[in-house]
Amino acid sequence: MRVAVVGAGVSGLTATKGCLEEGLQPTCFEQSQDIGGLWRYTTTVVSVRKRPDFATTGQWDVVTEADGKQTSDIFDAVMVCSGILSKPSLPLHCFPGIERFQGQYFHSRQYKHPDVFQGKRVLVVGMGNSGVDIAVEASRVAAKVTVCTSRGAWVLSRVFDHGYPWDMVFNTRLMSLIRNSLPGPLSWGLMNYRANQWFKHENYGLQPEKSCLVREPVLNDDLPSYILTGRITIKPGVKEFKDNSVIFHNCPEEEPIDIVVFCTGYDVSFPFLEEAVVKVENKHASLYKYVFPTHLQRPTLAVLGLIKPLGAIMPVTEMQARWVTRVFKGLCRLPPQSVMEKEVNEKKKNQVQRFGLSFDEVLKTDCLVYTDKLASFIGAKPSVLGLLCRDPRLALTVFFGPCTPYQYRLGGPGRWQGARQAILTQWDRTLKPTRTRVPASSSSPCPSLLTVVGFLLLLVALVFSFQ
Repeated sequence: MRVAVVGAGVSGLTATKGCLEEGLQPTCFEQSQDIGGLWRYTTTVVSVRKRPDFATTGQWDVVTEADGKQTSDIFDAVMVCSGILSKPSLPLHCFPGIERFQGQYFHSRQYKHPDVFQGKRVLVVGMGNSGVDIAVEASRVAAKVTVCTSRGAWVLSRVFDHGYPWDMVFNTRLMSLIRNSLPGPLSWGLMNYRANQWFKHENYGLQPEKSCLVREPVLNDDLPSYILTGRITIKPGVKEFKDNSVIFHNCPEEEPIDIVVFCTGYDVSFPFLEEAVVKVENKHASLYKYVFPTHLQRPTLAVLGLIKPLGAIMPVTEMQARWVTRVFKGLCRLPPQSVMEKEVNEKKKNQVQRFGLSFDEVLKTDCLVYTDKLASFIGAKPSVLGLLCRDPRLALTVFFGPCTPYQYRLGGPGRWQGARQAILTQWDRTLKPTRTRVPASSSSPCPSLLTVVGFLLLLVALVFSFQ
């Protein structure tokens, strides 16, 4: 089976890899001259459209443009890949040796001090990760930097408990069980409390307007100190722009500005697809499990990466690709159209209630719950209870440790012999780049696990006794 993969960013590369694992024949189309996806931009893919005999063959025409000429080719299936990259990104299962890289976080770009900000009064509109990163870098050379936000944001440090990366502490099966088992207000209250442990957001002008709604956290280690030292000022939303100044809501005075940087997100669109193929309404594409259009006669089109997990994107898109390729091959079947449409509509309502309504909130999801669901479709979801009977040490690490992609290679299609060892040694690889000096009296990297192992065993028994 030939598969067209549109986009060679994070999602496109994992999609191509997934096709190769299943013995498919992928052809990847990328807008630029190299891999990179959203970081590069030229025009290559012109359109993707159903063939006249689509109802019987399920085939697509992919029209591309090169050197001013358009060419067309036929594919049995198409993957549209949107690489919404979150940081940090956990490794794919087949790259356990990333300890050779310095540091724990990969940067999508290397920031330089842009001359355009030198000595200027800069206003950054938007409170996402990109906006805060730009504000921090601009403040090194700008005369003044102001960040305006109408909603506020929870700011987390990349360095979490005991100096471990935040996502390796936050995204565990134990933490997911707690978050999804507690009543909503209590769960949100605990998350708010945890965010305020680093610093009280209200005192820095960052407290979200509706703290009962789950907001995607901003990951930045510098912002609080830059606010504290006056290098960055937080203001409410913009009420009005003047020629050389701005007026903020609830602030009658005009503030002079020289440069405005908008970091307000993006619109979801598929310009190379017929409008009826993927319907986008209120910036939301109606896709079953964020992947498959619900109204197609045959499941030969999939959208990967159009999701904002509260965690890394690569493990999620890898699991999407593993599921999609098996659907393409007929090894997994989708529910009836009515069932898929009902779930999409209910999911949309629940997301609005949980996250509030904004440009991308309907794309947010708990990455562990979502990935587990897709893994269950292909028989790759790990059974902690089964592991507890066969391999207690591995079971404890899977349940209490970070949910890395290796867990989904312990069994099922694509099973990897090295998965167990990769899980048991993941903390060694995490610490290797930072433990460049080891004192003679160095302690074990996981002393807490050794001291409370009895309590953990009891907790596991209690958890599974109610299932």
